[in-house]
Amino acid sequence: MIFADCPLDQAEGAILAHSIPLWDTRLRKGLVLGPSEIEALREAGLDTVTVARLETHDVGENDAATRVARAMVPDPSEAFVRVGRASTGRVNIHAIGPGVAAFDAQAIARANLIDPMITVATVPQFARVWDRALLATVKIISYGVPRTSLREVEAILADAFRVRPVIMRSATLIETVIGDGGPTKGEAAIRARLERMGMDLCEVVHVPHEVNPLAAAIAEAQGDIVLVLTASATSDLRDTAPEALRQAGGQVTRFGMPVDPGNLLFTGGLGAVPVIGLPGCARSPALNGADWVLERVVCGIDVTDRDIAAMGVGGLLKEIPQRGRPRE
Repeated sequence: MIFADCPLDQAEGAILAHSIPLWDTRLRKGLVLGPSEIEALREAGLDTVTVARLETHDVGENDAATRVARAMVPDPSEAFVRVGRASTGRVNIHAIGPGVAAFDAQAIARANLIDPMITVATVPQFARVWDRALLATVKIISYGVPRTSLREVEAILADAFRVRPVIMRSATLIETVIGDGGPTKGEAAIRARLERMGMDLCEVVHVPHEVNPLAAAIAEAQGDIVLVLTASATSDLRDTAPEALRQAGGQVTRFGMPVDPGNLLFTGGLGAVPVIGLPGCARSPALNGADWVLERVVCGIDVTDRDIAAMGVGGLLKEIPQRGRPRE
């Protein structure tokens, strides 16, 4: 791309490099100068103007941004997103419903190394999204980029971006009670978590904090996912809630996570139904490790030991004020 000062009589068809205020209007940068704009600049007393001109091997900013976005998302409906129109070298990508962002982070990092003028910015991997949430933006910084660089970026980003939508529709919450105490105040916070994912809390069951009644409740649960919130926090792999899941015929796949708040979480399943043992901090609406696991699971994403281990980086979350034993 050629970028230089140019006499007005040679500027027609060039791209205005900088916005110029006139007495009754403003010529904005990126405008392709035509005869009327040239005359307006001349009447303003200008003899030259700074312009950009695309060379034969260049692609203009809007066309380039559109091509990058189409490479990332060749089928928007299948990727559960909406791809906007290019303007000033930018294309935005939005969600069309609740889910989590799921993309090839390594591909996006590699693409951003090809040419500094071709950029892709996204929300964090596995971020919770909602209808119309902005997920990614493609921005061409210059007025044009080399076709060779653009083709390389397109190849790297082929089908690299999507949203994994929520595939579960309902959840069962089982709360345990100790002695004469009533259920804890966790239902409202958990219901809100589910509703923002487009799900229903189809039943809430209260049982004594004992293995047998809890196992029966897990076995009889009607939701697509079972959430267990115990009156006393799970402190061992053989504690009441994990043992109840095993007694119900299920299995425990993970206990403990390197996210705080959220350490005392366990995951497992009963047949095809996922079961999450919630940490006590799930009673608060504040973000905690259980949110990261729940949001992925209800979108059909398998959360492995390796996935949970990786959550430790960035897993020191904001302290919950009502926590029984604060960090400091």
